[in-house]
Amino acid sequence: MNKFTLISGLALSLMASSSLFAAEKTLRIGIEAAYPPFAFKTPEGKISGFDYDIGNALCAQMQVKCQWTEQEYDGLIPSLKVKKIDAALSSITITEERKRSVDFTHKYYFTSARLAMKEGSQVDEQFASLKGKRIGVQRATTTDRYVTEVLAPKGIEVVRYTSNEEIFMDLVSGRLDGVFADTIPLEQGFLNTEKGKGYAFVGPELKDPSYVGEGAGIAVRKGNTQLVTELNQAIDAIRANGEYQKIQAKYFKSDIYGD
Repeated sequence: MNKFTLISGLALSLMASSSLFAAEKTLRIGIEAAYPPFAFKTPEGKISGFDYDIGNALCAQMQVKCQWTEQEYDGLIPSLKVKKIDAALSSITITEERKRSVDFTHKYYFTSARLAMKEGSQVDEQFASLKGKRIGVQRATTTDRYVTEVLAPKGIEVVRYTSNEEIFMDLVSGRLDGVFADTIPLEQGFLNTEKGKGYAFVGPELKDPSYVGEGAGIAVRKGNTQLVTELNQAIDAIRANGEYQKIQAKYFKSDIYGD
């Protein structure tokens, strides 16, 4: 075997090894599968939803394998920080407070927040009429911070839950007077369903960026700029090639990306 053949063979071997590594590279993603239509379980017990589909599309664009880890929402960032997962893709709002502990991609969608109660409920712009009412909120969310800082001082009882599904159950059973949550999942996961009949949005819509942030982004460990860059490039790519719009149309009737 001459030197040129040997070098060529080694080069091909290295290229094959590199391709194999790329093909087998895994991205460990954490998700809460109790937040329809963004993430939920099918009757067969499989994870589905907008967040899940977007994550798989990003992995395909990056040519890596998605390894999904299902867990409660308030455990996602702690799991990220102790390296149990590489990224958290679960409708996590980008806020200045969260930026202090994790890094974010740019947004992949945006939603405001709002209160839902029984149809016909009268709520003033400052929520003073809710004094003495029990309002459910998902723990460790931006809406949790809002009701804690703004509603609780007005004499409103804040009741915290692990998931929105638990809140909806207690609301329908009469153990709560209302729920404060992100507009899109509240509308599509409750108000537009059979169990949400007789309930409606009430009061003002919360769009204050100090609470609703810059939109939902993908959280990664602090300092992992390479992964942030790769995910941002993948988000831009699936929006440019139409894959984002295709996934969006499965779950929503309008554009949720925002301005």
